[in-house]
Amino acid sequence: MAMRLFGLYVLIEIAVVVALTATIGLGWTLLAVLATFVLGVAVAGSQLRRHLSRLRGGLTASTVQGAAADSVLVALGTVLVVLPGLASSVLGVLLLLPPSRAAARPLVTALAARRMPLLGAAGWAATRSTMRGTDYIDGEVVDVVEVEQLGGEIARVERTPGPTRPPQPEA
Repeated sequence: MAMRLFGLYVLIEIAVVVALTATIGLGWTLLAVLATFVLGVAVAGSQLRRHLSRLRGGLTASTVQGAAADSVLVALGTVLVVLPGLASSVLGVLLLLPPSRAAARPLVTALAARRMPLLGAAGWAATRSTMRGTDYIDGEVVDVVEVEQLGGEIARVERTPGPTRPPQPEA
């Protein structure tokens, strides 16, 4: 799956560069790639600072969901800006701009809701009830070290595992 996505990314970037080079020329294409990268880094820096100050300012119960979606979109936009290529830089800049981020927020929320189970009070109780009895760990004791205090000094007694049956009297 990752190789397919990488192949798609490379194919799209090459197609955009070839089409733009055929339309406006190589020099202007390289200038456009450089300009989108510089613009993207500038926008990413300002949006990261703005978003971090918003998170430091505190969140309320009503703004947590929007802040989480904005965090994902700002991070994704920053990564797309830093990736080489014109198409990814343009998409990254679009994700970093607040109006387009507001438009993409419902999509991110829907994707997250589809991927993660919803745990409310009933979901938590159901999860806890299915987990009961799963804290048993099957294993063996390899070495037992007991520390006994005799008088004022500490004596260390080491015992190796062996049969747990009581000693038999000699016949």
